[in-house]
Amino acid sequence: MKIAFLLFDDLTALDVIGPYEVLARLPGAEARFLSPDGKPVTTDDGLLGLTPGGSIDDAPDLDVLVVPGGWGTRALALADEHAALRAWVRHIAQDAQVVASVCTGSFVLGAAGLLEGKRATTHWNWVDDLRKWGATPVRERVVDEGSIVTAAGVSSGIDMALTLAARLTAPMVAQAIQLGIEYDPAPPYDAGAPDRAPAEVRSLLEARYRGVEVG
Repeated sequence: MKIAFLLFDDLTALDVIGPYEVLARLPGAEARFLSPDGKPVTTDDGLLGLTPGGSIDDAPDLDVLVVPGGWGTRALALADEHAALRAWVRHIAQDAQVVASVCTGSFVLGAAGLLEGKRATTHWNWVDDLRKWGATPVRERVVDEGSIVTAAGVSSGIDMALTLAARLTAPMVAQAIQLGIEYDPAPPYDAGAPDRAPAEVRSLLEARYRGVEVG
């Protein structure tokens, strides 16, 4: 099973590392990191460098493609210089079992024309932006539309990957992976969703995100 994780500058580290830690453990998995040009990338905090195993041209066919989110997805979705990348994502989707996104990675899927008429999700602050690509935005942790699967913000990529693990192999395999990585969330605060977080906490985040739009 050929699985690739797209790397690009200004991605969010956990968006790609979380799903990788799950899907790379699937029996028979051949997991690869790819960037548009095969060059190393830097995460959106500027602190972590990631080195791919090749460029997107080195993967003409895949079973699974995972597109993470991060500030860099705005350029990938909108800039003319990334039209070839969007075309590649669209091409991969023709034959892949699944093209999946985490957080704002869904913007890239949308810009590639993969979300038209589908339910989809992304980070809570930008979920309504998915309408720009003909999607029906939903506030769910993981949205499974068959060959297209989208996950909400950052940490939800692990949930998405476990969902795919069960589908691609068997529920017992997914559960074994979950146990192996000891994914048993018990956060100290119930502030992980905008409808449950304290108002002042949500306001803090909204102030940070203000003015960052898509399109």
